[in-house]
Amino acid sequence: MRRRILRSMLAALLLTTVVLGIPLAFTAWQWVADINRNDLMARLDRMAQEVRGQEQADGLVHGTLDLHLVQALIPQGGKLTIIYPTPEDAALSVTAGVTSVHDPVAQSLSMGTSGSLRLEVPADRMHAMQWQAVGAVGLVALASLAAGVAVAVVTARRVADPLRDVAGRAARLAMGDFRLEARRHGITELDRVSDVLDSAAVEIAGRLQREHTLVADVSHQLRSRLTAVRLRLDELSAHADPAVVHEAEEAMAQVDRLTAAIDELVRASRDENAADLDPVPVVEELRGVVAEWRHPFADAGRRLILSGDPTLRAPVTGSRLREALAVLVDNALMHGAGDCTVSVRTVYGGPDREPLIAVEVADEGDGVSDDLAPHIFDRGFSGAGSTGVGLALARALIEADGGRLELQRRRPALFAVFLGKPTRLRTANGVAGEPR
Repeated sequence: MRRRILRSMLAALLLTTVVLGIPLAFTAWQWVADINRNDLMARLDRMAQEVRGQEQADGLVHGTLDLHLVQALIPQGGKLTIIYPTPEDAALSVTAGVTSVHDPVAQSLSMGTSGSLRLEVPADRMHAMQWQAVGAVGLVALASLAAGVAVAVVTARRVADPLRDVAGRAARLAMGDFRLEARRHGITELDRVSDVLDSAAVEIAGRLQREHTLVADVSHQLRSRLTAVRLRLDELSAHADPAVVHEAEEAMAQVDRLTAAIDELVRASRDENAADLDPVPVVEELRGVVAEWRHPFADAGRRLILSGDPTLRAPVTGSRLREALAVLVDNALMHGAGDCTVSVRTVYGGPDREPLIAVEVADEGDGVSDDLAPHIFDRGFSGAGSTGVGLALARALIEADGGRLELQRRRPALFAVFLGKPTRLRTANGVAGEPR
């Protein structure tokens, strides 16, 4: 911002200096020439008065003109030529000063019937004065330009620094820093923006506090209800029928996993810094989700397959990744057909084509219609009578850790979760799954 403002002001200053400086330099050049010519005319007027005075005193015939009286009026290196008529109607000329002048500046004066005068002086002195005048104009222009640059720098700093401060405050607000800023910059519009940011910070902080309180209350209630369910299931585990005992134990395991998932989601909601997450083995995190959903797929006569390099790790929150995958697998079960494949692999799709870990969920169904595809991640939008929350929630969970969720292929459907830069699980003997 500061550079753009400074460049604009400097361009305007330079243009103004050029537009005004060139005509001013030309005017100074002509002004010096006029001064020198006026000086020559003044000398000729005085010489003409002297010649007329001698003519009135003694009749001024050839040879009687006293040149010593006009010699003092001739500039150094100059030449004076006097042309006057004689009684024989012939024009005679008398010269004083040097015999010839190189590159002269000349002025002439007519004395009527008394003849005429012509004064020539070298142009070097006049040209030197002209260049001095142009140099003075140039110095004034440079001084004006320097003063303008100083004003431009101060103005650019005065405008750009407050804008940078306001942008920094907005960025900190987006990162969860809700501290108020009492400083103002004396610019009405920017101070108004600062006031709005303060109001927004207070409002957002209040809403987040209420949401965190609500999440804590809901999680507490859910854990209480799950504890009650587990106690009932624990009673069923003492039943005489082995089948009932097996189902009760499976249900208790599900309750335990659900309780652990709730705790992790609540903990992850309070930790929003995805950049500091420790890399986790992706395949290992997904293995439990796939195991839970294999039974519903088997009941539907379908298979759920997990494939990928078990050594790949990504900086994500395990609970968020598992919940997002559960949404995608449930979506494939409800709306897809055939086998569902969850694959973990390395792709090159980041900035500057850097490697990323991709978790792809694909099935063999009819896919996503063209009308539904643009809105499939919109909250509340559904093409099959569901709530329309699942895919929006999955995308929000992935984006919370700095990743992204996309519909890579419409027919058959393929959803891809792109995580961070991959790392590999290391063991005491090197990288797991790779030769040393």
